[in-house]
Amino acid sequence: MVKEVGRKLIAQNKKARHDYSIEDVFECGLVLTGTEVKSLRLGRASLIDGFAMVNKGELWLSGVHIPEYTEGTWTNHSPRRDRKLLVHRQELDRLIGKTKEGGLTLIPLSLYFKDGKAKIELAVARGKKSHDKRAALLERQVGREVEREVSRRRSGKSGDR
Repeated sequence: MVKEVGRKLIAQNKKARHDYSIEDVFECGLVLTGTEVKSLRLGRASLIDGFAMVNKGELWLSGVHIPEYTEGTWTNHSPRRDRKLLVHRQELDRLIGKTKEGGLTLIPLSLYFKDGKAKIELAVARGKKSHDKRAALLERQVGREVEREVSRRRSGKSGDR
C-alpha cells in the first residue's frame, strides 16, 4: 500500500526555461541510496548544473547536487555523484535518437516524489542564444503590459491621468 499519494515537489530548475527552448519532456525514475532519499525528503536538492547523458545504453544524471544527510554516518553518499535514471526502452531509444541531433541536450526541469517514489522530469532542449533570451523577455513584458491595460479597461479605470 502506498503511504504517500500525489506529487511533492523537491526542486525546480527555473533557469532552464530561460536558457533553453524545451522540445519534449520525459518523466524518469531515479536509482538512489538511502541517505539520498532521506536528504530529498527534507527538501534539499539543486538541479542548476544538472544534465543527463546516455552512456553504454543507459541514461545517467550528472551534476545534480543532493547534499549529504546530516544524520548519516559512514554510509553517506557523495553529493554530486552520477545517478542512473530509469526509463522504458522505447523512451530511451527516442532520447538517444534526439540527442544524436546537433544542439539538443537533456536537462532536468524538476525533481519530485510521485506516490512515494523519486522522479525527475527531463527535457530535450535546445540552447537559446542571448538575443533569443532578450526577445523572449521583451515578449513576456509586452504581454504583461497588455494584460494590465485590458484589466484596467475592464475595471472602468482609465489610463489617462
